[in-house]
Parts: sequence; C-alpha cells; structure tokens
Amino acid sequence: MAEEDAQALVAQSTEVAAPAPKKMKKVVRKKRPARAQVDPDFITSEPPPQTGTIFNIWYNKWSGGDREDKYLSKTPAKGRCNIARDSGYTQADKHPGAHFCLFFARGICPKGQDCEYLHRLPGVHDLYSPNVDCFGRDKFSDYRDDMGGVGSFLRSNRTIYIGRINSSDDIEEVVARHAAEFGQIERIRVLNSRGVGFVTYVNEANAQFAKEALAHQAFDHNEVLNVRWATADPNPMAQAREARRTEEQAADAIRRALPAEFVAELEGRDPEARKRRKIESSYGLEGYEAPDDIHFARGAQAVNPIGRRGFELEDEQQRLMLEMANDQQQNGGYGGDGSMAALPAPPTRQEEDGIFSNSTLAALQSAKATAAPKAKPKAVAGGPLVAYGSDDDDDDE
Repeated sequence: MAEEDAQALVAQSTEVAAPAPKKMKKVVRKKRPARAQVDPDFITSEPPPQTGTIFNIWYNKWSGGDREDKYLSKTPAKGRCNIARDSGYTQADKHPGAHFCLFFARGICPKGQDCEYLHRLPGVHDLYSPNVDCFGRDKFSDYRDDMGGVGSFLRSNRTIYIGRINSSDDIEEVVARHAAEFGQIERIRVLNSRGVGFVTYVNEANAQFAKEALAHQAFDHNEVLNVRWATADPNPMAQAREARRTEEQAADAIRRALPAEFVAELEGRDPEARKRRKIESSYGLEGYEAPDDIHFARGAQAVNPIGRRGFELEDEQQRLMLEMANDQQQNGGYGGDGSMAALPAPPTRQEEDGIFSNSTLAALQSAKATAAPKAKPKAVAGGPLVAYGSDDDDDDE
C-alpha cells in the first residue's frame, strides 16, 4: 500500500496544470452627448437693426447692403463653434438623413443633446438634395447681389470668400489653421495686399458649414470677417481643374456601375481579356479593333459575352411576340382554332437608354397596319376652269 501511494504521488507531481483563462474586460465607449453652447436665456428674438428705409421680408433685413453697412456687417458674432469641445450625439443621430444645426455652426445652440439637428462636422457620406444646403434651407436659382445667403442650386460651389482679414506676414498660415477646423481643404489662395482669401473645401457641405461658422468671426486679431460665396474663377487653369474634377467624379460613378470584369479590362489589369478583345473586336478584319463604345456595349448583339448577360430572356420574348403577331395577321387577329391569340408575357426588363424595350418595339413594328392609299380624284377633261361659267352673255350658266 505504501508503494502504491508513493507512485500516485509521483504521478501527480509530474502533471502540468492548465493556465487559468484570463478574464477580458470589454470596454464600451459611450458616445459623448452634445454640449449646450450657451444658456437658453441668451437667445432672444430681436428685430434686425434698421439700417435702411425698406425692409426686405425675404432676407429679413433692411436694404442698404452688408458691405457698406458699418452697423450690421461689422458687428462681431455672439458665439463661436468649437468642434472639439461642442460636438456630440443628439436626437438627430437616430434619424438618417437629418440636417445640421445652424445655431451649432454659429456657436449659440442652447439645446445640446436634446437638439433635433446634428452637432458635428459634415462628412463625405452626408449627401443632400441640390435644392437644399446642409442645414435644410432652400436654395435659390441665382445668388444674391452680395453673394451671401444660402446659395444657388444651379452651381455646386465649394469655395468661400473671406474678407477683412488683418494683413500680416503669416496670413496664409492663419487662414489655413482657422479654416481647417471645419473640414478638409483642397486649395487656399490669399491676397495679402487686399486682406482677402479664397478657401476651397473638398466637400460642398463643409463649405456651407464653414461659411456660417466663420461669419463675423475673428482670426488672431480683432477683425470682423466678411464671409461670402466666391464667384466663378475666370482663370482658365481653375476652370480646367474644375472640369477635370467633374470628369473624375463621373468616371468613378461609371466605374462603380460597370461589372468588375469590364473595369479590369478597361484598366488593363486582365491580360487574358486583352487577348480575347483583340480576337472578338476584329470582326475577322486583320489589323482592326473596335473602339471602346462598341466593344463594351451591352445588349443582345454585343460582341463581348459579358455585355450579353441578362438579354437572353428578352430575345426569347421578342421571338414569341413576333410569332404571335404573324399568326394574328394570317388569321385576322385570331388563333388557328378561332380563339384570340394569347399575348406573350410583358417584358421584365427595359433598355437602359430608352422608354420601350426591344421586344415592345418589335411588336409595335410587326403589328403596324398598312393603311390603304386614298383614291385620287378623277381628272375632269377640259381644264381646271371647266366648272366655272364663261364670260359670254349667251351662256345660261
């Protein structure tokens, strides 16, 4: 018995205990609620100061212009938006497609997390209708005379004009530092001698947000900025750059719409497809290669097999409709047994570049009835004046 106990003790001592599983504590970061920027009593409804003789009900201001009005245009803003401190979730985060808070952009929103609008910066995924801006305000067909207000829906403007900047040696760095708080910047141009700058944002919504956030603000000095929409740049290089950007956006949209095989073949990333294209697009002619708009066309008669996908069912429906149309013409609109010929099933797919599908157009052409030619009036012998009486007195008629 003593020997067996000793062997058992030796066996137990040689076993290695499995390490105890470590407890992982899952850290859940809660979203920070939006901060109330001002006290609710701070917001008071006051009529605009009278700076003219005529009150414009559309713009809620007195006539006289903002540029020469030293009482209205040079009044400092009541608040300033601090993105790092004031951003957070609100009630609008529960509703996709919500607009941004205009008072938050101006730094005077008293509601905080109870606000029904977004309290953050616009991003690339915040897309709205061209008829409204990121704050939900309706645009007009043309800009105001002073290039202020909401803007125009006829032009996608991403550039804002900033005037009354205090001229200094580091004016470009000052403008870039303050303007970058409200979105990614594509280009900055500063005229130091005139104290103005042009800031172009990557996203149009960021330009709309920055225009309201920088209005009547100050950079590093006590100036009161004049922020407006920038007019179209007459520089040919700027126009070419904007046209190239538009083309790149259109090409990117087309790239996402086309099949992956088409994109790989267009960009030359598929060598086998390149060899196949040389054979398919030659049409048996040595040295000939069909252009892209022909080779990559989509339809039942497409050269590329990928372009014929989805059109097989339409070809079958077109054949059935043609057969039915021929039977109706031969039997007077009835089948061989005297009953009405069954109509084919309606097409399930329409052409992308037209209203009617190919099968519908073929049926309309086959069912077109040939109208009988009208009978020509018989010519009366004697000339065209035979029906009229003569100028002879003996003529009874």
